[in-house]
Amino acid sequence: MNRSPLLIINGTLVSPEKNIREDLVIDQGKIISRGILDPAEYPGYTVLDADGKIIFPSAIDPHVHLALPTPAGPSSDDFITGSKAAIAGGTTCIMDFVTPHRGQSLIEALHARKAEAASSLVDHRLHLGISGWHENIETEIRSCIEEEGIRSFKTYLAYRESIGISLSELERVMRIVGPAGGLVMVHCEDGEMISGLQQEYLSKGLTDARYHALSRPPETEIRAIQRVIELSAKTGCPAYIVHISTGEGAEAVRQAKKSGLKIFAETCIQYLMLNDSVYDETLDNMKVLPYVISPPIRAEKDRQQLWQGLADGTFDTVATDHCPFNLHGQKDKGINDFTKIPNGAGGIEFRLPLLYTYGVLTKKITINQFVSLVSSRPAEIFGLSGRKGRLDPGFDADIVIWDPDFEGFISAKNQFQRCDSNIYEGMKIRGRAETVISNGEIALQKGVLKAGKHKGKFLEL
Repeated sequence: MNRSPLLIINGTLVSPEKNIREDLVIDQGKIISRGILDPAEYPGYTVLDADGKIIFPSAIDPHVHLALPTPAGPSSDDFITGSKAAIAGGTTCIMDFVTPHRGQSLIEALHARKAEAASSLVDHRLHLGISGWHENIETEIRSCIEEEGIRSFKTYLAYRESIGISLSELERVMRIVGPAGGLVMVHCEDGEMISGLQQEYLSKGLTDARYHALSRPPETEIRAIQRVIELSAKTGCPAYIVHISTGEGAEAVRQAKKSGLKIFAETCIQYLMLNDSVYDETLDNMKVLPYVISPPIRAEKDRQQLWQGLADGTFDTVATDHCPFNLHGQKDKGINDFTKIPNGAGGIEFRLPLLYTYGVLTKKITINQFVSLVSSRPAEIFGLSGRKGRLDPGFDADIVIWDPDFEGFISAKNQFQRCDSNIYEGMKIRGRAETVISNGEIALQKGVLKAGKHKGKFLEL
């Protein structure tokens, strides 16, 4: 990777507040200064001419699952291939998860996952999952906060048979994490309702992939979101609700924010781009398999309501929940039983071009909102403000030089993510990350990945 000091000239710098024509000086992995600069005053610097380009802080994805273990094998991207896909898509910071086994020490699970994540080519943090309650859990949570610098804890109201917890257990977690200055992230789906519907469909011999979505109707998410908002109000603990897929779920968050509650909301690019026609009963079962994700893709009206939630500030972030599985050899293990299909799809490589093409260019959101949703706001929520998410002196030199004129199509044939299918196959995009700078080093240039030897850092708080 390029390790010489850099000077970026002639571009338009974009922040959540404004756009301005300025140049950037980068050295030792940091932004040193900005303004209208004379290249002659910077001998020995590599000059990047960004005339006609947009420059913004590179993206942070607060929700990815790399090398996630499942009965069908780990998700198809590990920390090396997943971080390559991230760089290709303009993302230079990812946040993955520690998912302890029931009864496993949180500290033990955290250290094991940190070792696995050390191969990442981009900077990274870990959210710590709470997969059940045991006698040492409170002490371990406090140790993770006080000694390991963990501030975000992930809980699941679905998957009760493996990693999910009850509402009463969630309340106990909130009462520990909140006063310690932490944040509780919640996967909001009513696990009991889902299990009942799954068994009902299986008992009737209804096993095709589309029944995955039917067993997780909108009510399962909406009900869970409402309960989490109530618990946040009761305990005073900030809550970050992941991958909201329904318009009613977004409305519940909108009202909670208006009432002054500390609720943060995330949706994902798949819920903005797709609707439930991907589960149409006329489709061959194999064609439905790639879209088995949780929560499932929703109706068109939900999709439109989510876009509105981006425009009006209901949503703080757009993430990916990046968790791809190969169609052949993984997804197809559940071809005769939808409950055995590994849930997940890839998106880290395509989040920015899709959000730009179908959000910014269609004027659903502004370019400034775009930067806030994918970079600045995630940095603020997860304790990285002052370090990432802005193009100011002293910040990490994590930068995208965006080519707004690029045109292309998404295809599994030329993607960086390691998967044999793509849920955005054939979609047209306009705009791409032409140059990506990670910690002051050129990681991608004109579509060519430069990363390889450089490793990302685990971000201590």
